[in-house]
Amino acid sequence: MIDVLVSGGGPAGLAAAIHAALAGLEAVVVEPRTAPVDKACGEGVMPGGVAALRGLGVEVTGRELRGIRYLDGAVRAEASFRGPGGLGIRRTALHSALHERALGLGVRMLPGKVGEVHQSADTITAAGITARWLIAADGLHSPLRRSLGLELPGRPHGRYGLRRHYRAEPWTDFVEVHWSRHGEAYVTPVGDDLVGVAVLSDSRRGYDDHLAGFPALTASLRGPAATEVRGAGPLLQRVRRRVAGRVLLVGDAAGYLDALTGEGIALALASAGAAVRCLAAGRPGAYERAWVRLTRRHRLLTGALLAASRRPGTARLIVPAASRMPPLFSAAIHALQ
Repeated sequence: MIDVLVSGGGPAGLAAAIHAALAGLEAVVVEPRTAPVDKACGEGVMPGGVAALRGLGVEVTGRELRGIRYLDGAVRAEASFRGPGGLGIRRTALHSALHERALGLGVRMLPGKVGEVHQSADTITAAGITARWLIAADGLHSPLRRSLGLELPGRPHGRYGLRRHYRAEPWTDFVEVHWSRHGEAYVTPVGDDLVGVAVLSDSRRGYDDHLAGFPALTASLRGPAATEVRGAGPLLQRVRRRVAGRVLLVGDAAGYLDALTGEGIALALASAGAAVRCLAAGRPGAYERAWVRLTRRHRLLTGALLAASRRPGTARLIVPAASRMPPLFSAAIHALQ
């Protein structure tokens, strides 16, 4: 019998397996896709996420990010990170680094999906494997979360994300967030000649139609498109709780608010670490409180920005307000590091 079975071999699942191996626990990851796996992602890793990767012994390279910049027409507001910076990195490069680190620590990777789950007082059996614990890291639309009855109903007008890369020399070492009345566009340099552009909106339109709403940004994208458009959504995923018997939800499977503040990777790594620490201490029930605590600032700040952005009258005030109050904007960025 193994210690930890992990459903999902994305960043959250691989981080959980690495944490387990470092804690002396035997971990097996079940994942249907072949590494490296790409998906719609802003690809900007906040400083806390970069530090978490280093703590796991994961070596990644990319474009250093100095801070966050908001733009709305000619109005801008920016704040630099305090201390070490963030990192712009292709999702495939991040996944490869995590995958290699897990393999190097002896984590077993099995192709397949975790379907039906059977729990007893002391064990859990799924995918033909018996383990002490199951960590569900199977993504935004987690089948395990749904099958365990942990999913709350969604809301009617959800937000969606689309991402594409362009061959262009990065013109900034900030993550740029361009605002419009229809949504936001995120620019992240991820290579010496590669820029990722992700758009977030509650309007279901094609990528090019979204991008047309940001004329200043499109003028900067002089190079050709380098990748196909990838999408994700609806982004909001509401969860009753993150512990069900011997199953713990981590990463996007544990619940998701929005990608607006760019903390997805950092939160995935943090929740994976918290879950394994609770298991190693023999206190799985403590994970729910740990998750609430480590995501509190993100939920409060992201929720406030989302509420403002949904109202046309207040959405156009976000960047001017941030521009007029630099200390407040900097404090918000530092709180999200």
